[in-house]
Amino acid sequence: MFKCKNCKSVDKFELMLSPDYQGKGNFSQKINDRDEIIMNVDGYEFVPDLDFMNNHAVCRYCGSIGKWECFYPKFHKK
Repeated sequence: MFKCKNCKSVDKFELMLSPDYQGKGNFSQKINDRDEIIMNVDGYEFVPDLDFMNNHAVCRYCGSIGKWECFYPKFHKK
């Protein structure tokens, strides 16, 4: 999982696709049993890493770019 360093929202993001991207840009996500995001972009599934998030994800709440950090809810007390 990923948390925005700016507003602290968890896994609330939109992807920035390159203007050169030729696909349709259909995007979906789900969480697996290890609390990892599984992204699907035009049928290609993958688990993003922190580098990917900081280069391609924008926070849906505050609009921050490149402000993601790894977040493991099992190790954080509520």
